[in-house]
Amino acid sequence: MDEADSSSAEVPRRAVRLPPFWPKRPAMWFTQAEAQFTLAGTNSERIQFCHVISQLDHQYTTEVEDIILSPPEQGSYTLLRTELVRQLSSSPEQCIRQLLTVEETGDRKASQFLRYLKSLASNVSDNIIRSVWTSRLPRNLQSILAGRNKSNLEAAALCADRISEVEFQASARSLGVFGSALCQEWLPCHSAGMPDSLGCLS
Repeated sequence: MDEADSSSAEVPRRAVRLPPFWPKRPAMWFTQAEAQFTLAGTNSERIQFCHVISQLDHQYTTEVEDIILSPPEQGSYTLLRTELVRQLSSSPEQCIRQLLTVEETGDRKASQFLRYLKSLASNVSDNIIRSVWTSRLPRNLQSILAGRNKSNLEAAALCADRISEVEFQASARSLGVFGSALCQEWLPCHSAGMPDSLGCLS
């Protein structure tokens, strides 16, 4: 291969577009960054190192200041990644504390909440995850799932999703029936100019 071919082979296939640094999930962020490096054909640890430090706010550069100021000649990116993940990742004790005191289901489905809990505390046993997950679900789901403690956790989550969907559909149908009955009572009164006893016009 001549010099021209060698130079063209080193040109990245596409620009590297790193997402904003995600300090709460550094390992996931580096996985996304490495996908970008692969797409761009960027294999140089030094170039990868430079891309990463360009994305770090000062509060995170201080965590690895010694590496940034004096990077090793070989493996600078690997060392930077290892140290950032180590410095910013929560300990198992912190993960358990957050699971027990902070996390709520919010608007998530039961299966989505379970997936989130498992990603938040990947080193925590399924028994603890199950206990926390179940305790955050609505009371009716807790009662139904109480007899499924030996079932697969993912299967229980899908079951909870389905129960919630059925209950939502039933509630929607009930609301529709109530609304229809309300309209049937109100419309004749309104058409006849009678007092609005239901308060629909007030």
